[in-house]
Amino acid sequence: MTAADLTARFASGALSPVEAATACLARAREVDATCNAFTRIDDSMALAAARASEARWRAGAPLGPIDGVPTTIKDIVWVKDWEVRYGTTAVPGVTATEDAPAVALLRGAGAVILGLTTTPEFGWKAVTDSKLSGITRNPWNTARTPGGSSGGAAAAAAAGAGVLHLGTDGGGSIRIPSAFSGITGIKPTFGRVPAFPASPFGTVAHLGPMTRTIADTALMLDAMTARDTRDWFQNPLAFTPCGQLAPRSLKGLRAGIWDVPAKGTVAPDVAARFKAAIAKLEAAGAIPVPITLPGEDIWELFNAHWYSGAAARLQAIPEDRHDVIEAGLREVAAEGARYSGTDLIRAGIKRALFGAAFDRLFETVDVVASPAIPITAFGAGLEVPEGSGLKRWTEWAGFSYPINLAQAPACVVPCGFGDDAMPVGLQLIGPRGGDAGVLAVALAFEQLG
Repeated sequence: MTAADLTARFASGALSPVEAATACLARAREVDATCNAFTRIDDSMALAAARASEARWRAGAPLGPIDGVPTTIKDIVWVKDWEVRYGTTAVPGVTATEDAPAVALLRGAGAVILGLTTTPEFGWKAVTDSKLSGITRNPWNTARTPGGSSGGAAAAAAAGAGVLHLGTDGGGSIRIPSAFSGITGIKPTFGRVPAFPASPFGTVAHLGPMTRTIADTALMLDAMTARDTRDWFQNPLAFTPCGQLAPRSLKGLRAGIWDVPAKGTVAPDVAARFKAAIAKLEAAGAIPVPITLPGEDIWELFNAHWYSGAAARLQAIPEDRHDVIEAGLREVAAEGARYSGTDLIRAGIKRALFGAAFDRLFETVDVVASPAIPITAFGAGLEVPEGSGLKRWTEWAGFSYPINLAQAPACVVPCGFGDDAMPVGLQLIGPRGGDAGVLAVALAFEQLG
């Protein structure tokens, strides 16, 4: 059921939040047994929250449109009194002394938190496996990865272990697993969802919702949208609400077609599904406008931001524990440590030029459309497809991280299956602050069937 399905039944008395939570807790354990999607499932907290929600619904006083809806949190985000492990065995877990802003907002809206979902070590890569929790697997085919770094959230969402799922996205970590796992998700405009504690990956890091429908994504995003003074990076502007979402008319919609990733090439089956998705939009009245991604060396520019963030993360860990850290993360951090302060200032200036040029794209188009990922999900436990000759995840995720540099909203919606029967996603991108517009287009596409 969607969030709206559930709450309509809560309101009528046909279903109780306690029944919904009980069913989802059982499903979470089933999913965990096959996909390894959770690091914590907490019956006590979930059922206590569900009972409180049930009382509110019976009194006709719900906290809002997600009151009583089963929800999960990625194990990189603070939940008060829970140990957050960050996917690592290098340092002890941190028992959170307070809720992260997004968690506090969800809890304040009545969401029933079931537990924590898996992440790779410190969320550093776009697949989900770690020494702490092992390999997380894709529900569509457990030999494949669900993507990452919010891979546990994606697996839980795809398999029905909860309705709303909180992920993070510093280079594609909401959108990549959403595409690989056949669900929807949005990386909102930077700062729409407040963040605390601050990410070591700085201003490329976002928090956002992952669900099975665009309507649920919109409801969850609204619940997490607020100003929080703990997040100094947050822009203190008002954002257009998304919850009362209606599909945008596609007639006359100027859709910028971005089909060449910042790095790598697009697999033929993914290219075919993307072409079919654009044909659907065009048949509904949209006007395709070929575009080129502005700027040069976007891959190298992202690496300057991401790899230096990894270096900062590693430096915060006692040196005698570095040998426990995953080799790939140590390699990335070593590369990041080579950037000088001057290099990073130059990267910041170059990023500003890219972001401004990206903003200007929306003077001529209403939305940008691209494949979400140039490939379908590959083998679980691998950072890159076997036999590909690639070394790092950034080499196959070239439609993802440029949008983190631009801080623009980007939504993924399913658009079919590859030749290997694995999900393919369409990415829709809007101007900063245009989250509601992006979701309205995504809803219109979703409804085309």
